[in-house]
This record gives sequence, C-alpha cells and structure tokens, in this order.
Amino acid sequence: MSFNNDENKTKNAVTETVNPDSDRENIQSAVDDVMKKFDRESNTRVWEGTPRLVVDALLIAFSLFCMYVTLWGTFLEEVRLTSFMACIVFLGYLIFPAKKGEQKANFMPWYDVILMVVGTGAFLYFTFNAIDIIQQGSKFDTYQIVIGIFGILSLAEICRRSVGLPILIVAGAFIIYALTTGLTNPTFSGRLNYAVRLLFYSKEGILSTPVNTCSKFIVVFIIFGAFLERTGISDFFIDFANSLVGAFSGGPAKVAVISSALLGMVSGSSVANTVGSGSVTIPMMKKTGYKPEFAGAVEAAASTGGQIMPPIMGAAAFLMADIVNVPYSNIIVRAIIPAVLYFTGIYIAVHVEAKKEGLLGIPKEQLPKMSSLVKDIYLLIPIVMLIWLVSTSTRTIQTAAALSIVAAIIVSFPNKKYRMNLRGICAALAVGGKGCISVAAACGIAGIIAGTITMTGLANILINGIVAIAGNQVIIALFLTMICCIVLGMGVPTTANYCIMAATCAPILIRMGVPTLAAHFFVFYFGIVADITPPVALAAYAGAAIAKADAMKTAINATKLAIAAFIVPYILALNPAMVLIDVSGPLQIAGIVVSSLVGIYGVSTGVAGYMITNMNPLQRIISICGGLMLMYPGTPSDIAGVVLVAIVFIWQKMSEKKAVAV
Repeated sequence: MSFNNDENKTKNAVTETVNPDSDRENIQSAVDDVMKKFDRESNTRVWEGTPRLVVDALLIAFSLFCMYVTLWGTFLEEVRLTSFMACIVFLGYLIFPAKKGEQKANFMPWYDVILMVVGTGAFLYFTFNAIDIIQQGSKFDTYQIVIGIFGILSLAEICRRSVGLPILIVAGAFIIYALTTGLTNPTFSGRLNYAVRLLFYSKEGILSTPVNTCSKFIVVFIIFGAFLERTGISDFFIDFANSLVGAFSGGPAKVAVISSALLGMVSGSSVANTVGSGSVTIPMMKKTGYKPEFAGAVEAAASTGGQIMPPIMGAAAFLMADIVNVPYSNIIVRAIIPAVLYFTGIYIAVHVEAKKEGLLGIPKEQLPKMSSLVKDIYLLIPIVMLIWLVSTSTRTIQTAAALSIVAAIIVSFPNKKYRMNLRGICAALAVGGKGCISVAAACGIAGIIAGTITMTGLANILINGIVAIAGNQVIIALFLTMICCIVLGMGVPTTANYCIMAATCAPILIRMGVPTLAAHFFVFYFGIVADITPPVALAAYAGAAIAKADAMKTAINATKLAIAAFIVPYILALNPAMVLIDVSGPLQIAGIVVSSLVGIYGVSTGVAGYMITNMNPLQRIISICGGLMLMYPGTPSDIAGVVLVAIVFIWQKMSEKKAVAV
C-alpha cells in the first residue's frame, strides 16, 4: 500500500478542501487501499453485472426489512431476532470473502455456499420453530444441539471476516473456560449442551441485549448515516471548519479537529472517519509544515472522538441506554460536556504544536467564505430534526431516525451533484444494509461473551478480585479498569468491548461507589481510546498510512494528543456532575468545565513541552501536576492545581519578555 504524496497530489488535496466540487479520483485509490488494510469491512467480494444487481437488491431488501420490523413489526421477539441474524449470516457470506485479497469477480467458493446455507438454516430453524423451542424447556435433542453449534460457528466466521480475530480470541477463551472449569456439570457433553442451549436458544447469549438493541435501534441509525453522507454534508463540514479556523496558526490541523468532531455526528467508526476526512486534511497539514507522524496522529485522535460525539455516538451508546435502562436522549445530553472537553483538549494540543513549530495557517484567499456556506446550511436539517425529535421524546428513536432519513432525501434535491433519485436512494439502502453486517456480527459475539461470563459466574470472581486489590481506593479500581478496557479494546470493536466491560468492569466501579451511568461512561470511553493506544491502534495506523509516516510514532503522538481522553473519564467517574448526576446547579457545572479545561491545558502543554515558549523539565512537571490536581474533585485540589498552572504561565511570560529584550 502506498500513498502518492507528490506536489500535484497535495495541491489537488488543497483545492479539494476549499472546493468540494473538485475531483477526488486522484486520491480515491489510495484511500481504498488504506481502508482495505485497516478496516475489514472494506474487504468485500467483487460482484459485477447481474450478480451485483442481485446482491444490491438483497441488501436493499434487508434494509427495508429492518426498517419495517423496527417501525411496525409485532413479531415474537425470538422470531424477530433469529430472522434478523439469519439475514446477517446469509448476507455476510455473500459480501465478505474468507481472506483478504480475494478479488476474483463473481466468484464464491463452494465451501462458502455450504457455510452460508448451513448457518442461515440454523437460525431459520429457530425462527420457524420458536414457539416449540420456547415451550420445550431444557430438554433438547442432540440434533438441536448440533444445529446450535452450527449457528454459533457460522456467526463466528462472519465476525472473523468482517470484524477480525481479536474479539473471537476473547470469546473463545471464555467458552473454553466455561467448558473446562467454569460450569459445574460433571460431563463434557452436559456442559456443552448447557452452553449451547444458553448461548443459542435463549436470550442470554447471541439473542441478548446487544443483538436486540442492534436490530431495534442501531440498524436504522446506520441506514440514516448512509443517507446523510450522500447529501454532501461531509464536504459542508470540512468547508465550514476551513472557513472557521483555517487561517489560524496551524489551521489545517484545527480544521481536522473541528471537521472530525462534526463528522463524528454522522459516523461512529474511528478508521472510517480517519480515512474519510484524513484523505483531505492530512496532506493539508503536511503542506503547512506538520510532521507526517503528527499529521496522521491529529486526524486519528480527532476521528476516534467521533464515537463519543452526540447525537449518534456509535453503536455502543444505544447498548448503554438499554443496559443502564436510561432513555437514549438522556445519554446524548449527558455526553455533551465530555465530548466538548475531549475535542477542546486535542485543539489545545495542535495549537501548542503549531506555536512551537511556528506554523502558519492557510492563506485566506484559498479558503471558502462563510457567507457562501450559509446557502448550504439546510443540509443540517436532518441532524437538527433527529436531535430535536430524540431529545424531546416527540417520537420514538426509530421513528425519529426514519423521519430524518426522509429529511436527508429532501435536502439532497437542491444540489444536482448529490440529488438522490430512486437510484441514489437504493444505493444508500444498500450501503446501510452492508454496514449493519459487521456491527450485528460483533453484537452477536459480544452476547456470547456476556452470556458465558454470566453462566460461569466469572463476573463475580473478577469483581471480588479487583475490589480486594483496590481496597477502598476508587482511583486504583479506575486505573485497573482502564487497563482492562484498553487491553481488551485492542482490535476489538467498541460495541463488543463495551459489552464485555459492562458485564465485567462496570459492576466493579459501581461496587466501589461510582454511580451506574458514570461507571458505564468510563468503560465506554476507554474502550474507544484503544483505537489510538499502542501497540494495536488501528485508527492511528490508518492515519499513518495516509501520511506515509511511521505507524508506531503516529500512535504515540495520537495518544499524547488525546491526553484529554485519558483525563475526562476519571473526572466524570470521580465527579459525576460532569455527566449531570447529582448536579446542584449551573454554577457547579460551569466550575467543573472551567477546572477541567484548565487541567487539560496544563497537562497538554506539559506533555508538548511548550506553553508560551519552550518549557524546561521543571516547568513541564509542575504544569502536568497542576493539571492532574484539577482532575481530582475538591476545592483544595482545584486551588492547588490552578496555582501550579498559573505559576508556570507567569514563569513562561517572564521568559518570553526576557527573550524579547535580548
């Protein structure tokens, strides 16, 4: 994989940034290469001609089926979930080959056909016999256990192809534990029968909360995202960010931060966000003077934050609402302050780097005029409508997303380039249907993991062990939980990672006195941070590939830039008022936000080694310590933190004056 970064490409990228109508073909090939390398969803079979029409028709039918079931379906839950998973398995084998690089057009090997038929048949067997299976209790025949095993293995293979191996390694480890020592039945066949019955034929395994939430809520939002992207809103966001901050010092990096925050409202995929906006912003950053590893890191860190940016926040936020039993509208409101702090932290970091390196912004004559963007502000109508409908509970989440899809189609009409006719609508439905496959597969495997943890009682063992180690120190429990989230999140999708952490680590924090919602936010955020944390930092590696930079250096830079992502979860766990829990009033919220921003500023400048001028080691230590003290709740620690950061600031000002005098 290579990325052509010669001067002509860079100029074209610059032109594209300021003119969304420019041609993207000169970098699309490189973008596709990056996606195929770091995003397994992009490694798909090649269907051409009539077979492609057939596959697209099946994806469109699946999307329409999901919309119908979500909005009007009154099926028995077991029927709804098993038919949904049957579609996922069937389409999964049609779309995803067994390994990367299988590019032979209109070809599907015989063994994939067998796997597709057997796997789909296993779930459909449950669909058409759901009532009998529910009523038969725990007495299952051998052939039913075999069917269950086929269903589990076929889903696992789809997950491997579309998501990757790490999550299957985790699931496999838990299942092996269950079949060897976790279950009490004295015979292996007895343990196997019990495990299959629980994981396949009950709502404690594959058909548990993750898949249920996916089929009810997540799929319709994925389809909404596919429609929204076809309106051209991505170009609008990038142009808006350019007009807003492009002329400032280090403008392209600040554009990357703001545009990624805005695009995060549309997509919840770290790698897709990095590659999508990074193909434009990273060449711009390099042209301005940023080092390649820093440019790739900025985009990776900012794009990863898309999963915590309301209102969509990726799939895991829907699961959180279901698990914690809190309305989704409540989740997105509580996520606003942490999201603002996250992106503010990255913005501060890139501003400091720009000042440190003396980088300039983009010439104003090359930037779009804000006045010219006003005419396209109608593109925000679908998002505004979604936020309003969800936050006011005027409609159900599903209905709100469906109405927003209609709004997206309508707002595409004024622009000929993005106007969605029947073909465009069908294309969006096909893209949305394809996007559901990997998420649903990951949710199914996450359900297996959660079910295994439940049936073996492993959760209680882990909880008791960590509580014993932490004693009465909440900060120790938070640190151990952070390590677990990051380790399990390396290569594991955020959705699955959150499911595992919600079943294992969140109860630990709750036992230690952290409010339930704050505990779930904590594990959710650190599961996301894994995408930019070495050694397996897929979003950072994707950014490095576009920037033609060293992957590990890019990942390290991304971790440093996203230092706020490592601070904010601790703040909200130790001081839940940040997520609007036990809030005494607006002044308390304002105080938390201000102290958090000052703390992030202190840590960010200390890590970068630059505030107003270059910092010596002592100044860096004092600044970082002051920032960390502001992280800990309490007036004494806040005062001490502010004093330390202020000391460094005054010290820096004096150093600057001396330098000017000299």
